[in-house]
Amino acid sequence: MTRPITLFTGQWADLPFEDVCRLAASMGFEGLEIACWGDHMDVSRAASDPAYVADRKAILARYNLQCWALGNHLAGQCVGDRYDPRLDGFAPDDVKGDPKAIRKWAIKEMKLTARAAQAMGCSVVTGFMGSPIWAYWYSFPQTTDEMIEAGYDEIVTLWTPILDEFKRCGVRFALEVHPTEIAFDFYSSQKLFREKFAGNATLGINFDPSHLVWQGIKPHLFLREFADKIYHVHVKDVLVNTMGTEGILGSFLTFGDTRRGWNFVSPGHGSVDFERIIRELNAIGYDGPLSVEWEDSAMDRVFGATEACEMVKRINFNPSDVAFDKALKK
Repeated sequence: MTRPITLFTGQWADLPFEDVCRLAASMGFEGLEIACWGDHMDVSRAASDPAYVADRKAILARYNLQCWALGNHLAGQCVGDRYDPRLDGFAPDDVKGDPKAIRKWAIKEMKLTARAAQAMGCSVVTGFMGSPIWAYWYSFPQTTDEMIEAGYDEIVTLWTPILDEFKRCGVRFALEVHPTEIAFDFYSSQKLFREKFAGNATLGINFDPSHLVWQGIKPHLFLREFADKIYHVHVKDVLVNTMGTEGILGSFLTFGDTRRGWNFVSPGHGSVDFERIIRELNAIGYDGPLSVEWEDSAMDRVFGATEACEMVKRINFNPSDVAFDKALKK
């Protein structure tokens, strides 16, 4: 069970694709989880132009890199969210400010992403689904059960045609369980995966422990509960720093502000117990990529991502193929 170690390019989309490939190879990564923004992956072209796909694959090969997954979080968010001006930052210029046009674009974009992944030979697309009820997470003003059910049902209505396209392409969609999503913690995930999409093998989870730890959820128990739904794994860390004045809701302070109750940090520098996660991944038989999603406002990213790659290689151990006490007999 040799899990490949990859780099998610979402936080590197300010760089041209070939520059990211060159850099990732120099840092020791074996592949990329390619983000579908910047110039890294144009899903419309990849879905329809074999020459474009051949070019992406040639660049990867030039640096001895592979690609097992695409990531399209931004368009996915626009599918299920209630519109506010922040979504304009994810949408193309011709639909900005128009909620219906943004959603229509996003649905088309996600279907194209399934075809792009198929063309690239990727088995998984990671991303977000959005949520029409995220604003209801704190039940005041009073929130009824019917409101919550309607929100989940709206996600089913919006995403079922998209997931049908993924199924036709032989590609799975892995939702990153994450605040602002329809599934953001343990029980909201149970509702989405075990109830609303029960039996749908196309929809699974992009496991990212950093978003669970600051909420107080133990990542290894989450893995144990959703073992059959873990389609992809992010290696991302968070440092929880609630010493008395810091709360977990962020206080409207920007990421990186040391007054926050938690901040994303380079893997190995925070509160996530990655060795325990590796042991649980071994127990559930996960053999897919370990994809470093590097975010740390206080550290140089090349230094941090290089160190993160080395750390993941160090702890990426296989399960034992022999009982340790087998030899304790005559």
